[in-house]
Amino acid sequence: MIVVKIGGSRGVDLAAVAEDAASLIAGGHRIVLVHGASHETNQLSESLGHPPRFITSPSGHTSRRTDARTLEIFQMACGLMNQRLVALLLARGVRAVGLSGLDGRLWQGERKAAVRAVEDGRTVIIRDDYTGSVERVDATLLRMLLDAGYTPVLSPPAISTAGEAINVDADRAAAATAAALGASSLLLLSNVRGLLRQFPDESTLVPVVRRSAIEEFVGLAEGRMKKKVLGAGEALDQGVGRVIIGDARRRGPISAALAGEGTVFE
Repeated sequence: MIVVKIGGSRGVDLAAVAEDAASLIAGGHRIVLVHGASHETNQLSESLGHPPRFITSPSGHTSRRTDARTLEIFQMACGLMNQRLVALLLARGVRAVGLSGLDGRLWQGERKAAVRAVEDGRTVIIRDDYTGSVERVDATLLRMLLDAGYTPVLSPPAISTAGEAINVDADRAAAATAAALGASSLLLLSNVRGLLRQFPDESTLVPVVRRSAIEEFVGLAEGRMKKKVLGAGEALDQGVGRVIIGDARRRGPISAALAGEGTVFE
């Protein structure tokens, strides 16, 4: 079982991912695909007159400011990317099924009652943010689809325990999904080669990160890469065999990551 998370940033080659996934599935691999839609959300937010905003937590993590309107735009963008990826897979003979974390309560968690953010050097409390984290994955539904020969394609949002849609980080949602399915590998494919010691210099790729050193590399990572490193640690802690951060800009991105090209967490 392989869980593949496809980044939503500019430069990701969805067609190459779909082509590689189709080849691996035809060869007998069971794959669940997870994706985000960060770039599409930014573009759609601008076009709809509600520009994207980002907040930084006191611990240094950056995330999207998700008010009610941003949540709606995020859902639109995720739906568009989901259908695009499903269509690419269907064209290659894969029986792909597009789902969001809302469907059947696939991804469930608590909506954060308040979010702490640093603005102009001051810590502020934000209470109208629709964010949370995935605390429960309905692996039964996913296994039913896989056993029937379908390939699930999952995207945010998730559902809160109170029945509200919530923005969740897709890397960490993929980690929770991989753990729930007992996956042998979790691949986090993005628009960089892997974790870099000196971003954006891709010659500074970190080839291997041991589980005991993950906290050190969370501090090294910049931007959204922090979430990928956190997700890698969470997946390993919950029994996933290994995690690879790999390059989704190249041909055969899934196969390359499975061969260890990128940053391997073990």
